[in-house]
Amino acid sequence: MSQGGPPRDSTIVLLVLNEIDGLRAVWEQLPLGDFACVLAVDGGSTDGSREFLAEKGVPVLDQRVRGRGAAFRVAARAATTARLVFYSPDGNEDPADIARLDDLVLQGADLAIASRFAKGAINEEQDALRPRARVNEALTWLANRLFNHQGYVTDTINGFRALPTARLLELDTTVKRFPIEYQISIRAMQRGWRIAELPTVEGQRAGGESKALSWPVGKDHLKVLLNELPHAKVFT
Repeated sequence: MSQGGPPRDSTIVLLVLNEIDGLRAVWEQLPLGDFACVLAVDGGSTDGSREFLAEKGVPVLDQRVRGRGAAFRVAARAATTARLVFYSPDGNEDPADIARLDDLVLQGADLAIASRFAKGAINEEQDALRPRARVNEALTWLANRLFNHQGYVTDTINGFRALPTARLLELDTTVKRFPIEYQISIRAMQRGWRIAELPTVEGQRAGGESKALSWPVGKDHLKVLLNELPHAKVFT
């Protein structure tokens, strides 16, 4: 729903892989009219997600290389706006935070992250997923300890984030799958970027299954950490 005035020079990037239930649940809440562009990057949906987006007039970009990291790069290369907000329409992420994240970048942040662990944040699944939450916090602590030269970042892993398009391209990311967010956070820390966080309320999935399987994804995050280790504070 539009709030009036000229559209923001920003693109909402919908990261989609079989999210038809989530798309239907959040669609009317997305601030599409306030943004210059909305596009979707689809990882090979077969549940009607692509058809739903086509009916809504949303361009759907395909991936020659599968994986969430590849989707980030597809969006960055296709975007014509100054800023990007990455949003997964699965019900976990609050649509109201899309504009708030974009505002943080407008106010000077090089990277804005919707944090599930900042003061005031609420994770609706925290009790059920406590072991995963502890792993996320441990990975975040390691990233801060090894790479961060500024204030502590509480959630280095959440994919609900915004940043200038040019900044994402500048990072020259390499990760193909889920740890793309972790690599972005670490490389932003290395460069001394201003990282802003927004406490967020994480809800329940609207349908389907989580694409992030705990052990493979955790292992991939550790690989990212080890690959970036030569640039850690102790070596620079």
